[in-house]
Amino acid sequence: MSTKSIARQDLQQIIDETVEAGFLAVTLRVNDEQGEWVGSAGLSELGGTALPPVDGHVRIGSNTKTFTATVVLQLVAEGRIDLDTPALHYLPEFALDERITVRMLLQHTSGVFNFTGEFYENGTVVPGITSTIAGKEWVDKRFETYLPEDLVTLALSKPARFEPGTGWSYSNTNYVIARLLVEKVTGNSLAAEMDRLILGPLGLTGTSMPGASTELPEPHPHAYYRYADGDEQRTVDVTEHNPSWVATGGDMISTTADLRTFITALVGGKLVPEALLAEMYSTHATGIPNMEYGLGVFVLQTEGGTTVITHNGGMAGFAALMFSTPDGSRTMTAYLTCVDDAEITIAPAFQVAQKALLDAVFG
Repeated sequence: MSTKSIARQDLQQIIDETVEAGFLAVTLRVNDEQGEWVGSAGLSELGGTALPPVDGHVRIGSNTKTFTATVVLQLVAEGRIDLDTPALHYLPEFALDERITVRMLLQHTSGVFNFTGEFYENGTVVPGITSTIAGKEWVDKRFETYLPEDLVTLALSKPARFEPGTGWSYSNTNYVIARLLVEKVTGNSLAAEMDRLILGPLGLTGTSMPGASTELPEPHPHAYYRYADGDEQRTVDVTEHNPSWVATGGDMISTTADLRTFITALVGGKLVPEALLAEMYSTHATGIPNMEYGLGVFVLQTEGGTTVITHNGGMAGFAALMFSTPDGSRTMTAYLTCVDDAEITIAPAFQVAQKALLDAVFG
């Protein structure tokens, strides 16, 4: 179903095929020179018949990092944080390497261990919280509360991946430290600062930081998790669970409309001054072809040569996409739901769907 199905059958076909490839639901929102197109495919929940709501609330995973980096840069603009000051200066209570700067946290160049587990190129896995609790154990513990301070302490008890500033490695820990830094500097929760600096000014009423709340506002699609229980495979609805296990690594809730408003305002200079936006786009190599990382955003070069500012996120059966050209003239936001598992078997289908959408929208 879509608002302009005759004009954009190519987009509807892609999301239909994405559902056929194994996703439960897909909702897509595209804004470009042809106007706005919104479409959906699949089912809102297993066993049901309703389409996923186009205005549905979903867990946006690591898109949380872009929101968090934006708050940090706004506090830089207010003169309350300096990008090249060691994070230890702000958080002396943690055993941080004194060489790790705020910039390194936002750019994933700190080398700090990822508390959700480190996966090395040679196949070695060093368990973190979610490498340790997976499958049935994750399901059984999905309503427990984890404190961000404890997640950081766990990470800092593990060996660093590399010397600060000498490499790049995606680490959720960086953004939990950034959260604690914001809270230390301002005396307010990150949620309060997010509301003051982003959500309130932009009117993002569908976006929130849930903390330890298990609820997902209506309307919303459902997400599921599959695990082995002895010789049986069980599938559980995990739409409601406590996202504190990932904290600012990916706990936020939003809608495709709010994500579109946010990324358009960000690239349009309405949230961060031009000089700091340039810092945000100053990238480090990631090892991912045609994709580098700035401060809370990936900068992607499409096969057609288009530059795209982006971040995506996945979180226990939910995935969220957020893409924009640097001038904001073309944006794409989407959510997908699936039956997730510890092996992330849906990942290949996700990569195919993302490439198809990128090609269709950004050429």
